[in-house]
Amino acid sequence: MAKPHVLLTGPMMPLIEDGLAKHYVVHKLHEAHDRSQLITKIAPDVTAIATGGHTGVKCDEGFMAQFPRLKCVGNFGVGYDSIDSKAAAKRGVIVTNTPDVLTEEVADTTLGLLIMTVREFGKAEQYLRAGLWAKDGDYRLTPASLRDRRVGIVGMGRIGQAIAKRIEAFGMPISYFSRTPKKELSYKYYGNLLDMARDVDTLVVITPGGAETKNMINAEVLKALGSRGILINVARGTVVDEPALIAALKNKTIQAAGLDVFWNEPNVDPEFLKLDNVVLLPHVGSASECTRQMMGQLVVDNLAACAEGKTPPTPVPETPFKGW
Repeated sequence: MAKPHVLLTGPMMPLIEDGLAKHYVVHKLHEAHDRSQLITKIAPDVTAIATGGHTGVKCDEGFMAQFPRLKCVGNFGVGYDSIDSKAAAKRGVIVTNTPDVLTEEVADTTLGLLIMTVREFGKAEQYLRAGLWAKDGDYRLTPASLRDRRVGIVGMGRIGQAIAKRIEAFGMPISYFSRTPKKELSYKYYGNLLDMARDVDTLVVITPGGAETKNMINAEVLKALGSRGILINVARGTVVDEPALIAALKNKTIQAAGLDVFWNEPNVDPEFLKLDNVVLLPHVGSASECTRQMMGQLVVDNLAACAEGKTPPTPVPETPFKGW
């Protein structure tokens, strides 16, 4: 039996490319001299797409409509805001992602970023490397500490709950904002983000991206957070109004921020680089070899199931698997 065809919308790790080659004829959009010409040629045969936010390709209604036999879109990453899952559902296309396998890694990164932001460890290391410790004496006492902070988590899914467990171990009280309360959790629930921002001094953002959360953290929220406020964003860059955040950092509306995600990755707004009260990481939340390998294998497992007519392990909620 002839293999089905899969389209890769951008570079993927060898594990994914080699794994998919066992089940599919693989086409690489990013290597095509003429992308439109390639799509026209292969469109009748493509039954699966492998993609991810890092590829820069939006799998929207128009893109998916080019492939009449499309059955499955496999996303590399837990966030799948680059895929129009509602449009996929209407077309009977299953969208899959890679949850769970990166939960602990992202939660670890979040705590590391929080500690770096509060205690200025990155700046302290630069101080030492520049020879200033011996020349000018001890690095300054950091104005912020974890000892007297109240944390509000924006989003309380799998990763949010893993972050909460770690923060709880540090002895900090926790609140959370989400669309609905989690009955199994004892943390204080807020149905209004502004109310929570006023009552805490540290916001950790781990909500999904997309139109519904675009610029959710805006000037009003930052003002409510206050002058002791610290913002940590490990969600999506689009969740935070970047110009508003830059203004808040410049004007000391809030104390500091720690960011692992940005609006126009990998091109970070240069205004951030001029600020000394923000910690910037290059989207490394899940970036360990171990975790990325597990994510890659889950992409393969999902799309292999599609090729073999089996149940994919992790379809997203908008496209529950009901059979091929």
